[in-house]
Amino acid sequence: MQVSLEAERLTINWADGGVSAFPYLWLRDTDPAGFHPQTGERTFDLTGVSLDIRARSASIQSDTLIVDWPDRDAPSRFPLAWVRRHRPGRSRHDPAQVSPRCWRGDHDISNGRRFPADGILHSDTVLGEWLAVTKRDGVSIVDGLADSVDAGQAIAARVEHLRTTNFGATFEVISKPDPNNLAYTSQALPLHTDLTNQELPPGYQFLHCLANEARGGGSLLCDGFAVAADLKASSPQLFDRLAGTEIPFRFHDRDTDLRARKRVITCDADGTVREICFNAHLADILDLDEATLLPYYAAYRQFMMMTRSPEYTISLRLAAGQMMVFDNRRVLHGREAFEPATGFRHLHGCYVDRAGWDSRLRVLSRGG
Repeated sequence: MQVSLEAERLTINWADGGVSAFPYLWLRDTDPAGFHPQTGERTFDLTGVSLDIRARSASIQSDTLIVDWPDRDAPSRFPLAWVRRHRPGRSRHDPAQVSPRCWRGDHDISNGRRFPADGILHSDTVLGEWLAVTKRDGVSIVDGLADSVDAGQAIAARVEHLRTTNFGATFEVISKPDPNNLAYTSQALPLHTDLTNQELPPGYQFLHCLANEARGGGSLLCDGFAVAADLKASSPQLFDRLAGTEIPFRFHDRDTDLRARKRVITCDADGTVREICFNAHLADILDLDEATLLPYYAAYRQFMMMTRSPEYTISLRLAAGQMMVFDNRRVLHGREAFEPATGFRHLHGCYVDRAGWDSRLRVLSRGG
């Protein structure tokens, strides 16, 4: 193993033949001595050194890289394993990076995607498995919840504090007079993601079934990532319109007027689909210019038609004591119409953010 100093960087030739380059400024910025020993936060001030800073000397002693600087008495000391693991150009390992597995209308939600409430509440192992599977597939079912509105909240609290919205920290999905949302009627709900009018729509949604005695009212689910993938493959131009154009969404009632502009499909820098934001009944009046409007409608309508196709949609009937948990920025959900006169239907809902979900996965991955 050999270390050498060049004009702008330090180079290590590893024993296995690999070569890694480390810019001097990066080494100074990541010096372990520049982080608070308790909080782990960076205390190093980047403005205190020049952009063209150079090391005076460097050596490898045992399992440590030692770098001397002209403006400091004490050298920087880097564990070699840490340096190699975090070398520039290599993404930091993230236990919360669970690759999504798309599904379509033939998806069997019962196969490996059902988890006992008691296990999630009392076992970190079960909790971690449930978090990972739900993130991978975008949806899971929790069984065996108590007949209490608190039971679903207790599961959510194992992940993160609840996300409060204009509907409160929790909400009741029941048919009621003078509704301010279609969910509070007995009408059919087309597939959608919730609260597209919010600056940041909630991440994961929890819908705990307390009663489902009415005729009708089946729950509908659709993997928006699968729809987006197939649209990109069959009609890339339509995909690009949905991924490149923001449209307005709005929710308003007597006390609230919340608006946001969103893309139906949001992609990462590498083109990977990261979010779906689709809610036709919260879409505001489209204000696109004339040259964009009709081509956009063609893409928007095609996406809508795909979400309603049996090729992508599954239906299930939740029973009392079951809870449906899904990624609200990936999985579209809806409901068949039901007849309130034939029985009571009551779901209790809440949200947690994606960041909290990922945080819990990372903490659990540390083990005991």
